[in-house]
Amino acid sequence: MKYNERPADHTPIQTTDLPPTPVRDRNIMATAWIEAPASLLALGDDLPGQPTAEYKRRIGPWILWRAGPAKHGDARYWAAHSDDLTRAFTLRLFPDGSAQGAGPSGEKHDRFRAWKEDLRDHD
Repeated sequence: MKYNERPADHTPIQTTDLPPTPVRDRNIMATAWIEAPASLLALGDDLPGQPTAEYKRRIGPWILWRAGPAKHGDARYWAAHSDDLTRAFTLRLFPDGSAQGAGPSGEKHDRFRAWKEDLRDHD
């Protein structure tokens, strides 16, 4: 099922219960995450349509969420360390496929893949 066809899941969920791999049958909404920081809840506020962030997966200790479409649109990814939710990073995706954001290394990224690799390589 395509990500944009999955039903929104508003069932309350805690950090420890967020699955390690992508969820293919539903979209876990940021508003359902009991420990969701304000920065995540506001992730899509300045994007077209003001999308609510949806859970995507874990990358090592990082919890990954996205507000907006996976490609060909305005979107923003948010990742936070599961042991310290104040340790969070964002990556903005633009309709042309370009990106802008920084990862835990402090390096600035213009590609989603490089940003994910930065997360993967830093505990």
